[in-house]
Amino acid sequence: MSSGFSAETFTGAETVRAERTRILSELLHDLNRLADTAARTMRAEIPAYAAQDDTFHADVRDQVARHYRSKLAVLLEDRTVTLDDIAFTRRAAMRRARSGVALADYINAFRVGQQVFWESVVERAGRTFAGHEAALSLATPLMRYCDFASTHAANAYMEFQQYAAAEAVRESRDLLETLLAGGAPTRGRQLAAAQAHGLGPDTRTPLLVVVAVLAPLLPGPRGEAVAAGPDRGADARHAACAAIARTWGNGTRTLSVVRQSEIVAIPALGPGAAAGDLCDRLEATRESLLGEGIVLAVGISTVIAGTARIPQAYQEARTVLEFLPEDGGVAALPRITAFQYLALRADDTARHLVDPRITSMLAEDRARGGVLTATIRAFAAADLNLRDCAERLQIHPNTAQYRLRRIRERTGRSLRRINDLLELLVAIALVDSLPPGTNPERKRLAAATDESRARQTYGRFHEPR
Repeated sequence: MSSGFSAETFTGAETVRAERTRILSELLHDLNRLADTAARTMRAEIPAYAAQDDTFHADVRDQVARHYRSKLAVLLEDRTVTLDDIAFTRRAAMRRARSGVALADYINAFRVGQQVFWESVVERAGRTFAGHEAALSLATPLMRYCDFASTHAANAYMEFQQYAAAEAVRESRDLLETLLAGGAPTRGRQLAAAQAHGLGPDTRTPLLVVVAVLAPLLPGPRGEAVAAGPDRGADARHAACAAIARTWGNGTRTLSVVRQSEIVAIPALGPGAAAGDLCDRLEATRESLLGEGIVLAVGISTVIAGTARIPQAYQEARTVLEFLPEDGGVAALPRITAFQYLALRADDTARHLVDPRITSMLAEDRARGGVLTATIRAFAAADLNLRDCAERLQIHPNTAQYRLRRIRERTGRSLRRINDLLELLVAIALVDSLPPGTNPERKRLAAATDESRARQTYGRFHEPR
């Protein structure tokens, strides 16, 4: 039998839980006043904070309120804090580093904020056994939140400080402009910077050029879309630039520079490295930044050998940004074929050249799940071998034969004729290249889909099993 003592013996677990909920609810109701108190205390106890201007203190107060709100959500939901709860911390840490606040003072501010919060918990606990027990039950999760948040903030602070120290060097910006102009550094600090980034004039290392821009809209604190103001946009660009700079661990620093409204990076792949791996890492970096409210559109050039083709690669990366929808994404040339690129570059005239029968069939097929389109692709991939096509689709050869016959009836094209198959593949690629909601041709396809659904009233076709 345990000899431990708990006030719950006298008060009951339900009573303690009710007291805990009461305390947290009162804190949530009084959150704004609590954040004001914490911000004033930081200003009074931390000289480095006291020396800052009103804009700085308004930002501090906003961060305190956001931390308190996240902390209360974690406590009320009785769960463990996650990175999603404190995603806003990274950009705040970056702003503290840029303002000259020392890391020790920044972490001290977390201590002050925690102290103010805890004192308010104790005050609201009152003098009852249940209130004391409820306050004690909050001590461990409060410490866990503070440790987690302050550690994450310190890491973000150090990452940005390291990035800023390198990015602030004029040679990095000058080096980028030299390379984009088609030149090559020959001596001095600029040459040293080029060699440090794997971009020396004699290098034959495979390179890529990455261009990233902020999407037109950024999500607000509650997920709503809001315009990116000039200050917020600058913060987001620098944070994204720092993240891109550390994406590729190939033994050299990746040159990554904020250049007006865009971020330009020139990663060196290194011996044996695959461009696809870098594209995957950049995609993961973009997904990570989404959790911090930073929405990027990223264009990636083809692989080049040496620095002489950097201007051309830069234009490639900028061009493929046009392929992305308004909510951003990653457009990577190493991931697509020349055929796909031509389809992406096609205008409405190319789409109007497609036989209306093919357009209608593709629209109807998309509404039904895309089985005929998948069959066309699989038949081409199987080198016009019906049995291999059926195996790829995991269907009976008779079903595959039926689908080919159905495609010929609908479009007048035989998949066994190279010219007809090529025409169908081009039509599919042109449809795939349409950005959702951004091209008027999409409306025509939607209208064709509606028409095909109307025809379904008079009978559906069924495939034999």
